[in-house]
Amino acid sequence: MDLYPLYNSVRIALISTAIIFFVGTAAAYYISRLPRVLKGILDVILTIPLVLPPTVIGYLLLRILGPNRAIGGFFMDYFDLRLTMNWWSTVFATTVVCFPLMYRTCRGIFESFDENIIHAAKTLGLCNTFIFWRLLLPVCKSGIMAGLVLSFTRALGEYGATSMVSGYIPKETATISTTVYQLWRTENDALAVKWVIINLLISFAVLMFMNLIEKHRKKI
Repeated sequence: MDLYPLYNSVRIALISTAIIFFVGTAAAYYISRLPRVLKGILDVILTIPLVLPPTVIGYLLLRILGPNRAIGGFFMDYFDLRLTMNWWSTVFATTVVCFPLMYRTCRGIFESFDENIIHAAKTLGLCNTFIFWRLLLPVCKSGIMAGLVLSFTRALGEYGATSMVSGYIPKETATISTTVYQLWRTENDALAVKWVIINLLISFAVLMFMNLIEKHRKKI
């Protein structure tokens, strides 16, 4: 049994989750502090991937990153670098698809944070950077962890956008999801079931780990 799809899926999920952590928390923090109208507009734009079909997201990414498109063509012409049909191309797809999960979770947590604590910290001369990293994030860490877990598990099982941006190339772009589809197409149900079980076990283990952390936090 070739385990490359497992390795590739975990690798992609970890990279995209790391990106989403920094971009998602930063976006949630700054947008939550904007005026209501501007916040509403940006919120709609950043949340659109959550309601769009993954195949539509994949199509839009191909329109941007394809070798005959503006961005994809630029990298192809000047760096001889193809932005699609590589294993790391999947990171683009999973990041876009999973970003709203992290963003929405963090934004809700940040908006529920007591602003009086932030004002009190500022009166003590603390800068916004210190307040964000040493005050806001530690207090909101349970919600942020929930967003990270949701993003990771979603990235691990992403198929629609992934299949369009990276396709299915054995030992190159194959992920668990695309492998299951390919095995189903070739009527190899026995091996497909094994990959489904592997995906279920990983997702179950990650969610159980999250529940244990949450339970431990409540005891403290």
